[in-house]
Amino acid sequence: MKKQGAGDARTRPTKQAIVVLVTAASKQEAARIGRALVKAELAACVNLLPGIRSIFRWEGKVSEEREVLLIVKSRSDLFGRLAAEVKRLHSYQVPEVIAFPIVYGAADYLAWIHKSTRKLLK
Repeated sequence: MKKQGAGDARTRPTKQAIVVLVTAASKQEAARIGRALVKAELAACVNLLPGIRSIFRWEGKVSEEREVLLIVKSRSDLFGRLAAEVKRLHSYQVPEVIAFPIVYGAADYLAWIHKSTRKLLK
C-alpha cells in the first residue's frame, strides 16, 4: 500500500469548483459576508436564502433559530482563505462553513467560476 504524504492527490488542494454553505443570523450579516467574499474574489457568486429554520445543539441544549443560508460558489484551493474570511466577519463563535465539490455542471458556468475568482499567489 502506498504511503500518504504531502504530495498525495487526496491531500493536495485542487482548483475544483465547490459549493460552500454558510448560515448567518440575519439578512444584513449574510449580505455583508456575501459581498465581502465576492469583492475579495474568494467567491464568484453568493445566493442568500432567508427564512431557513435551524435546529441544533449548542452548549448542551437543543436550540432552534431562524437563519439565512448563504450558498457560495468558489474553488477548493480558495476554501481556507474563504473560511478564514467568513470567521473574521461572522457574529457566531463557531460559524457553519462547509464545502461540497461540484461533480457536474455546465462547462461555461464552471469556467465562469474559475474566471471570477482570484488567482492564488505562490
